[in-house]
Amino acid sequence: MRFMVIVKASKDSEAGVMPDTELLTAMGKFNEEMVKAGIMEAGEGLHPTSRGARIKYSGGQGSVSRGPFNLTNDLTAGFWLIQTKSMEEAIDWMKRAPLDRGSEVEIRQIFSAEDFGDALTPELREQEERLRAQAAKK
Repeated sequence: MRFMVIVKASKDSEAGVMPDTELLTAMGKFNEEMVKAGIMEAGEGLHPTSRGARIKYSGGQGSVSRGPFNLTNDLTAGFWLIQTKSMEEAIDWMKRAPLDRGSEVEIRQIFSAEDFGDALTPELREQEERLRAQAAKK
């Protein structure tokens, strides 16, 4: 099962406060453990929303809003993509993440091709596999 672990934004992350060497070292060690265990596919931090944009779609058109955005529970400061055998295993790993006090993560399972049933025709499945292979080459 694949999961996206969403690291929620904080006042510090939105203010652009960078982690110190101690936290970067601990995070590097944690990421290395996940890579050695074969579960980590990707993981990155994100710039604050002051450097971001949102696009809202209506009537086939997109309208752009530039950050910063109000600090709410829906802002993201970073993420991991991991693959584990279960949600419980994903939770166990993330409980060990060296995040600051008051930090919060959200763990969400990523859809697999099987989740779409018959709506994902053989042609669409082949297209998805081809696109993933092309993207992996870059």
